[in-house]
Amino acid sequence: MPVLDKDKDKDRDIKKRIDSLRERIRHHEYLYFILDQPEISDLDFDKLMKQLKDLEAEHPELITPDSPTQRVGGKPREGFVKVPHSSPMLSLDNTYNEEELRAWDRRVHELSGLSQVDYVCELKLDGMSLALIYEDAKLARGITRGDGTIGEDVTLNVRTVRSVPLSISPDRLKKAGISPDFEVRGELLMPLAAFKKMNEERESKGLSTFANPRNATAGTVRQLESRITAERRLDYFSYMLLKNGRTFCDRHSKTLDALAAAGFKVNPHRKLVDSIDEAWDFIQQWEAKRDSLPYEIDGIVIKVDHTALQEELGFTGKAPRWAIAYKYAARAGITKLEDIRVQVGRTGKLTPVAMLAPVFIGGTTVRNATLHNMDEIERLGVKIGDWVQVERGGDVIPKIAKVIDDKDHPRPPELREFVMPDKCPVCGTKVVRTEGEVDYRCVNANCPAKLMGTILHFASRGVMNIDGMGDALVTQLTEKGLVKNVADIYSLSKKDLLGLERFAEKSAQNIIDEIDNSRKLPLERVIYGLGIRMVGERTAQFLAEHFGSMDDLEKASVEELQNVNEVGPRIAESIAEFFSNPANRKLVERLREAGLTLTGQKKQRGTKLAGKTFVLTGTLAHFTRDEAKKLIEDAGGKVTGSVSKKTDYVVAGADAGSKLDKAKELGVAVIDEEEMERLLGRGLNRHRGNREWVELSQR
Repeated sequence: MPVLDKDKDKDRDIKKRIDSLRERIRHHEYLYFILDQPEISDLDFDKLMKQLKDLEAEHPELITPDSPTQRVGGKPREGFVKVPHSSPMLSLDNTYNEEELRAWDRRVHELSGLSQVDYVCELKLDGMSLALIYEDAKLARGITRGDGTIGEDVTLNVRTVRSVPLSISPDRLKKAGISPDFEVRGELLMPLAAFKKMNEERESKGLSTFANPRNATAGTVRQLESRITAERRLDYFSYMLLKNGRTFCDRHSKTLDALAAAGFKVNPHRKLVDSIDEAWDFIQQWEAKRDSLPYEIDGIVIKVDHTALQEELGFTGKAPRWAIAYKYAARAGITKLEDIRVQVGRTGKLTPVAMLAPVFIGGTTVRNATLHNMDEIERLGVKIGDWVQVERGGDVIPKIAKVIDDKDHPRPPELREFVMPDKCPVCGTKVVRTEGEVDYRCVNANCPAKLMGTILHFASRGVMNIDGMGDALVTQLTEKGLVKNVADIYSLSKKDLLGLERFAEKSAQNIIDEIDNSRKLPLERVIYGLGIRMVGERTAQFLAEHFGSMDDLEKASVEELQNVNEVGPRIAESIAEFFSNPANRKLVERLREAGLTLTGQKKQRGTKLAGKTFVLTGTLAHFTRDEAKKLIEDAGGKVTGSVSKKTDYVVAGADAGSKLDKAKELGVAVIDEEEMERLLGRGLNRHRGNREWVELSQR
């Protein structure tokens, strides 16, 4: 009995430690993601999270759905379930000028019979509406607006949004005056900094970019892998609190205060006003200040404050009578396109840029605008000399919306067609356009236009990890001609660095030490650091494992490259194209001479499933998707995401979806996970109740 008591005491102590860590982490998440007032460093926060992860790994029976470690789910889904809303999520009527706004105000007064009405003014965030359902104070579901009546369940993705609380403490519920079961509605959006970073990363991999943050938000929340949603750093602002589809605060302003008290992020730029004159002042103030925000807005929402009056005013067929959205006019101007020049980015992409006659738009004089690529130029039908409409918004680069040809701006008779140059305008290297792609590119790794971005990428933490080699240092190194390609980094001396601004003996030596340490990093880091288009961290790892050396990778044909896991025709052509350039081969040779690691451990894969293609669908009982995928690949097989006539086996778990139907339609063999294990010849030793992998003959 004493031993049992001792075990119980130990279990209680572990649970207390886990509960304490969770509360500390939730507290710091609230400070950082809701209030933007962090108290500890990122490093200290990561240490707390690691402690919790380690304890939960040792005691998986204590893991709860609302634990901070459970924000990112690991299993991709087949699709999204349709869910009805507790009450309609209606859109708002729009108004575009002061006269229309005052007409709405008059209708409110006439319908209510009141001489004075209080309004709440809020920023109209340019994202997408999202409902959060909490049961027993824990996040149960996240539902998109959909058609207003029925939305899609995107809970796993919503859980990755750090400003969405996974649970609400009893103290916060009490402070907010709400019950444990409630619904929150708000706006999900992508901050401009996250939007810019995501598009830069997509461009570096040869992927299409999103047109604006709103589209990016909608695309992100519907990702079938929550890991991808987590990487894109969405944010959430709440503005409505419901119980059984009805609000339970007597004023909208109190609702916003209750949401903030409960721990939700509520936009601070709001104002309670007692007249439409004050509302109009608020609208004008924020039209002038909208570019100062870290996210996009497209107007102001004005709502009747008193809930009883909202109910009295009711709804039209599609929108509430008690609220209106004032939409800011599109920030646009008409000007002449005087020329088109080409810019070369870090990845070598050639971007046509319109040189414009100066035009004042939204508080800024615009002199150039992006034309994206030749396909966009052809779509617009734009020529040099045309009158064009230019639009801009937030931090988004100005763009040409359309060609103008009217009585005030007739199309000039003498126009010039733009032709993309066949040589890089900076280094003179022949420009390449891969079949099936829209972009033209310079493939010279030493092109000066690509230099600074290439060096920053090479030195970054996830690549060669040269701490301290940031924008300021790289700018000085390139401007003074000390670094003309990434190999030059390894020729830098302490004397070179001491000649730069803000460098003393110790700081210079630290950089030299960091550079020396980077020589020891493995082959996959060097491959990633070369900046080969469409070769990210994961692909670099597969290439290193498959070829085992830079020499063999450099000599590989397109066909041989396609034998590498997850390398398709486009990526293979990009790699072959890179190494076909003499300047790039010379760069690799210089890295070899500098002592970088250009050989690695070639991964030996089995042959049991050589030449066999698998598709995984549904939820497997004893494996995660990643575990099953790794087993198949280690045995020489290939795992793809879609079913075709070339698929050999579809491994179907519980709740298998459309892929199973497709397999039956095409006559592809459908197997369960035990049959998959028989094909592999190994699996999990379930009889011992652990996660040990064994050969089937030993079981």
